[in-house]
Amino acid sequence: MAFRNLMAKLGAGNATVDAVLDTPVTTPGGTVTGTVHLTGGQIAQEINELRVSLQATVEVESGDHEWRENVTFGTAVIAGAGRIEAGARAAVPFSFPVPWQCPFTTLDGWTLRGVKIGLRTKVDVPGGVDPGDLDAVTVEPLPVQRTVIQALSGLGFAFRGADVEKGRLAGSDLPFYQEVEFAPPSSLRGRVNELEVTFLASPHGVEVVLEVDRRGGLLTEGRDVGGRLHLSHHDTDVSAVAAQLDAAVRQLGGRRGWF
Repeated sequence: MAFRNLMAKLGAGNATVDAVLDTPVTTPGGTVTGTVHLTGGQIAQEINELRVSLQATVEVESGDHEWRENVTFGTAVIAGAGRIEAGARAAVPFSFPVPWQCPFTTLDGWTLRGVKIGLRTKVDVPGGVDPGDLDAVTVEPLPVQRTVIQALSGLGFAFRGADVEKGRLAGSDLPFYQEVEFAPPSSLRGRVNELEVTFLASPHGVEVVLEVDRRGGLLTEGRDVGGRLHLSHHDTDVSAVAAQLDAAVRQLGGRRGWF
């Protein structure tokens, strides 16, 4: 028995968990629902809590070095302290909210290669290795986010890709933020490298953070300039949003001498 207790603490013969999602698709500000199936191991074990959380793979930069790490967010405790007998089975339903600023992982049916979100399920076992489970979650953009991307496309900006970077912007709720990257229209080529867009969503709307990477000239250095545009969740008219984005970009350009 002592050997089995030791092996359970090291993770061998431990209780296991498996989360089954009702649907793997959600949105920022939406919900994730499903059932966690808990199976006892070779011995009875005390459990502090059972929890689920979302996990994002984020890019980290420090000096000349860059790497990826996993960051958990939106954690919810779905069961408190208890005991799982050897070989016993339990099913625990759960439902928890997706943070409004959760990155989206897909766009018009295309998976964004630089963005990964998963549901992490863990059992907190005193003195032992936490058994865990990770399930992929597809996060679709909000209608207003999709509208902004369509509007930029109509203005001649070409979608390049997206990633998630560790850090905070003013108004960030999470320790990371998503950047959606666009190549400039022909009218700005030679002066602009790229447009980066970050969405800071809330129940009241979305703040669209615009950052332009300017090209440097023979006598000047390139630099980033930025601005913000606030939209409500009802702002889904592509033409109207395009007009606001065009005005915002031109205002930035007017301050910095693009045009």
